[in-house]
Amino acid sequence: MALVVTVLAMAHLFGRDMVKEIVISKSERTLVALGESGRVLKRIPIGLGRSENGHKQREGDERTPEGDYRVCFKNTRSRFHLSLGLDYPNPADAADGLRDGVLTAAEHDAIVEAHRRGDVPPWKTALGGEIFIHGGLDVHPATAGCVAIRDRDVEELFALVELGTPVRILP
Repeated sequence: MALVVTVLAMAHLFGRDMVKEIVISKSERTLVALGESGRVLKRIPIGLGRSENGHKQREGDERTPEGDYRVCFKNTRSRFHLSLGLDYPNPADAADGLRDGVLTAAEHDAIVEAHRRGDVPPWKTALGGEIFIHGGLDVHPATAGCVAIRDRDVEELFALVELGTPVRILP
């Protein structure tokens, strides 16, 4: 944790731009961190879920979701160095889950309400959850649905990303 605080303080001290948006391309296997006015701050290679094609739909399908999410949790005690939790499932995922009979109305409503408040959504539903951008790419190139990057990249990203930062995951 001290390392993260130090890196964040140095970023502000030296005028390093904070990340304003993250765009992940599953097909290009890249994460692009964007600053003010869409300026590219960093382009990072990624690893994805073992089932690379398609949008995550169920717990255990090992797919990385596709769509618009936000960073809702910063984990300094990740088993993959550091990690940024995403608010999957989001309201669109919840609507699909309700329509498909995978979620109850109460689960749907809880996900929508968490999104409205900017909180971590319920991660223990049939849709799955606990989707992170995390370190460990050099050791674990495939994930159970998360986005893996190198430890040195997650250290830098972690320091420059605030809660609520938008994350767009493209096919």
